Amino acid sequence: MKIATWNVNGVNARLPLLLRWLSEAEPDVVCLQELKAPDGKFPVDAVNDAGYGVLWRGQASWNGVAILARGAEPIEIRRELPGDPLDTDARYLEAAVEGMIVVSLYLPNGNPQPGPKFDRKNAWFDRMARHAQSLFETGLPVVLAGDWNVVPTDAVADIYSTRSWKDDALLQPEPRAAWQSLLAQGWLDAIRHLHPDAPLYTFWDYLRQRWPRDAGLRIDHVLLSASLADALTGAGVDKAVRGWEHASDHAPVWVTLG
Repeated sequence: MKIATWNVNGVNARLPLLLRWLSEAEPDVVCLQELKAPDGKFPVDAVNDAGYGVLWRGQASWNGVAILARGAEPIEIRRELPGDPLDTDARYLEAAVEGMIVVSLYLPNGNPQPGPKFDRKNAWFDRMARHAQSLFETGLPVVLAGDWNVVPTDAVADIYSTRSWKDDALLQPEPRAAWQSLLAQGWLDAIRHLHPDAPLYTFWDYLRQRWPRDAGLRIDHVLLSASLADALTGAGVDKAVRGWEHASDHAPVWVTLG
C-alpha cells in the first residue's frame, strides 16, 4: 500500500497537476493540505472520476485538508483537533481507511515570531501531541501525515542552510521540542528512518530562486504507529512534481507498506 501527503497549495488551481500525479504515482491513500477552497468548491467529481473516494474539510481562501482513498470511501472519525472549541480553522481531518486510522493535518506556520501566531502554533502542536498520544495508545495502525511546518534539525538532511531561516518559526526550539515529543511517544518518522542522511526536501519557497538552487526544507512528514512501522518498505519524495509548470511549492511525500 502506498500512502502519500501533499500540500497542494490550492486544490482547484493545481487540479490538473493533482490529477496527473494521481495517475502517474497511483497512491492508494492521499492526504492533502492547503486546499484554499470552501466545502462547496472542492472538485469532488474530478477526484471521483480519477478513481478516488474522498473526505474533505474546506475553508475559503485558506487552509483546508482532505483524505483520498483509491477505490474506497474514507469513513470520517473527526473533523477537528480536540482541545480548543474556539479553533475553527480547517487544519485537521481523521478517517478510517482500509483498516487504518489516517490523519491529514496542516499545522500553523507560526510566523512572525515571537507573537500571537507563534503562540497559536505552539498551542496547536501541544494539542496535536496529546491527541497523538491517545491514538498511539490504542495500538491501532495509525498514519499521521501532512504539512507539519517544522524543520526537525539544522542538518543538511532537513534544510539546505539555516542562515536565512534562523528567525523563522519553522526552526524554533518550541516546535522542534514538540516534534521530538511526538517521536518519543513511539511514532516512526518514515522518511528519516529509511533515509537517515539524505537531503529529501519537501518544500522550496517561490522566492530567491530556491527551487532552481535546490534550497529546500523538510517540513512535510509521515509518522507511523508501532503496528505500521514494521510494515514500512519504502519512503520518498516525488521531487519532480515541484518542477512542473504552475506547481505547488511543496512536493508529495510517500511511504509504502508491505
